[in-house]
Amino acid sequence: MKRRIVFVDDEPFVLEAHKRMLRPMRHEWEMEFVTSGTEALARLEHTGVDVVVSDVRMPGMDGVELLNAIKDRHPHTVRFLLSGQADRETLMKAIGPSHQYLAKPCDTEVLKASIDRACALGDLLQDDSIKRLVSQIDSMPSLPSLYLELEEELGAPESSIERAAAIVAKDIGMTAKILKIVNSAFLGIPRTVSDPAQAVMFLGFQTLKTLVLTFAVFQQLSQKTLPGFDVERFWQHSLATGEQARKIAIAEQAAPSVVEASLAGGLLHDVGMLLLVNSFPDRYQEALTIFSTRQCSLPEAETHIFKATHAEIGAYLLGLWGIPTSVIEAVAFHHRPSASLAQVLTPLISVHAANGLLAEQDPRNLEREPPPFFDLNYLAELNFTNRIPVWRELSLVSN
Repeated sequence: MKRRIVFVDDEPFVLEAHKRMLRPMRHEWEMEFVTSGTEALARLEHTGVDVVVSDVRMPGMDGVELLNAIKDRHPHTVRFLLSGQADRETLMKAIGPSHQYLAKPCDTEVLKASIDRACALGDLLQDDSIKRLVSQIDSMPSLPSLYLELEEELGAPESSIERAAAIVAKDIGMTAKILKIVNSAFLGIPRTVSDPAQAVMFLGFQTLKTLVLTFAVFQQLSQKTLPGFDVERFWQHSLATGEQARKIAIAEQAAPSVVEASLAGGLLHDVGMLLLVNSFPDRYQEALTIFSTRQCSLPEAETHIFKATHAEIGAYLLGLWGIPTSVIEAVAFHHRPSASLAQVLTPLISVHAANGLLAEQDPRNLEREPPPFFDLNYLAELNFTNRIPVWRELSLVSN
């Protein structure tokens, strides 16, 4: 079935340019091009739309107002803002209603890949009602503003460690958490670091962004508590998984991008669990009860209640945010890596292995499953089975 996509821009020549650029997609997408927010809303009222791509600055109803209206009336629709007006004020306004913000001029392949990925990730969830629920969650509507600021600084022609440190220093709690991580066994730095600029230097921009995102997400979604769900244990497990996944990638001499994505995937692999606990506490309590009273895994209990697992829901949300595909894949399939198409060491394999090693060591782990803790057939296909003892030694050294 073709995806239905509506493009909104008050400039007819911009819409004509979209039509020309996206003509090769006419066999995969059913596209409409309209010149106002009012017209776009009328289209959505009459027929289902998968994606809306809107300009920001338009007379009457601007793009932010349009996407806010769509968020309220059609929460299942994926929302993109596409604009050359990338000033900070516009970016901050766009945080809430848009799933992704793309700057003009936007390469056709980038736009196509972003739309395809956002739609394909929705297919991870079997139940349309879950997609609507995920899209309506107010407690996690957007990427944290600190993350966006760091991303903007990283993309600057002359990015600066000092400016990045100053961005983080705006949030005293975040600064304290970053320094705590730098001074822990996480990086193995032999001396105490107390200066935020030094912390950024040791971490690197990408790791800093990952930690800021993780801390901010956990802060937003750790408001609810449930019997049988220990937030502190959850946090420690996420940190340990990120650290272990990073070490596995380094041990396998993976590219720096794979190492960074392994860390991010490990830190965020259970973010869907927090999302479910915070948004649907009563229903998640049902899943925990099933998990604790029956001989089944937590993902099986979640599927019984939600028709999806925390892995799939977490991946869906990260996909809407435009987090790199390799991280999303690691989150989505960390319990069943054979469902992916990976044939080499990827962040997914690092995260799956790290999660399995921690399950071996901690029988109280909330994600516990009956042994084996690894997808051994899949790891054997990729010739990684003999590496498990090496990875296990890395884990023991960490402890």
